[in-house]
Amino acid sequence: MSQTQKIVKQLELIKLELQNIRLWQTTPPPAAAFLSQEPFAIDTMQSHEWLQWIFIPRILALIDAKTNIPTFALHPYFEEALKEHPENTVQLLHLIKQLDKLSTEN
Repeated sequence: MSQTQKIVKQLELIKLELQNIRLWQTTPPPAAAFLSQEPFAIDTMQSHEWLQWIFIPRILALIDAKTNIPTFALHPYFEEALKEHPENTVQLLHLIKQLDKLSTEN
């Protein structure tokens, strides 16, 4: 399995986990939320919204365009952002940490 395929698979696992813990949304945030200039759109979106509506689509677009995927470290942010919900986000954090690792293995 190629590195790109591993990343796509990991993104799918993250999506499934977001659905399992009921953080996956069927309706996007308001259009203005996407105009944020802050990292992770922290001023306009919750962490899981940013992951669903900005990060995952952008990575998939880079893959579709056959562009190099940058390395990233999402886990520290999500660990902090989700610390109020440790009981149901352990698996999500684990999946994000694995995704971070895959991004560095290019």
